[in-house]
Amino acid sequence: MKSVSKKAIEPLTEEELCFFKTYGYLIKPDVLPSEVCDELVDLMWESAPSSLRRHDPDSYQPLPEQDWSSDATLFVHRDKWQYRACGTRQPLIDAMTHPQLWQWGEQLLGEGNIRPPKVDGKPMGHLGQAWPEGPVDPQNTEGVRGIYATLPNSTLAGAEDGLHTDGHPFHFGWVCLLEDCPPDSGAFKVWPGSHQRFAPLFPMPYDQARIPFYDHLPAHKGILHPSAYLQAVKDVEADTQPVDCYGKKGSVVLWHHRLGHMAGHHKGEHKTIRQALLFDYNHVDLDTQRCKPTPDDLWQDWSAELRAADHPLSRALKAEQMLPA
Repeated sequence: MKSVSKKAIEPLTEEELCFFKTYGYLIKPDVLPSEVCDELVDLMWESAPSSLRRHDPDSYQPLPEQDWSSDATLFVHRDKWQYRACGTRQPLIDAMTHPQLWQWGEQLLGEGNIRPPKVDGKPMGHLGQAWPEGPVDPQNTEGVRGIYATLPNSTLAGAEDGLHTDGHPFHFGWVCLLEDCPPDSGAFKVWPGSHQRFAPLFPMPYDQARIPFYDHLPAHKGILHPSAYLQAVKDVEADTQPVDCYGKKGSVVLWHHRLGHMAGHHKGEHKTIRQALLFDYNHVDLDTQRCKPTPDDLWQDWSAELRAADHPLSRALKAEQMLPA
């Protein structure tokens, strides 16, 4: 499958580039064609837990323990269903390299500067967890992260939001909604502008330091958070209202690698499943760039077009991006 939208391929405007630089995200509606979304959802349902029935919304609820899976390539737990094994199959690679997304990516990193994915390559999760009881490393894939589903969970109606940043090296990510996602139904949630506050707090511009795991030294393992970053997380959560990036089928969210974010809580008000395709874009020179000290200029390794963008942000664009008034 190599489906191209009938819509004309349009570049990001200078104002949109400035919005991304300022706030660290950009929502673009109606990007992936409906038939592409449908094919990916069909593929996702091939991996469905046994208690879910596709055409019975009453079955859309937290999954019984017998349906759970700790397999890193097909993770299922309570209200999460994450299919990673398919991440280098042709339909997912076609979506990742959709001409519109690829053009926008090259506007950000420069023409010819995006690392291409590999059909039938190694999917995310093929190496298991990054460390015992840890997450799966999204950098260990030759394709997309996978298709992630979030089920309604009414127990989360009063749950508080909590941000994190990703520790693996990459430049920016995409979250692509494969079905309509109403508000408070598990959409990607971001803390606008937080990338500018977090980025200077790390000694490396793309990586985050990790403590190795040893069987005979089990007390510490995983991501090492600078103390200034931990305080900044508290500050951002206290002074910045997050944006719930809900939207229609085919919508995409572009986000900077240091942006504070979370997978939104699906509070159960709507009998829907949040199904989204997630993937990252990397600069072909990431391995060199990641070894440098964190620069004063956040955009040092990005395209000349992005670096030069300088345009006032209109109220209309801010409203489209669901920024709090």
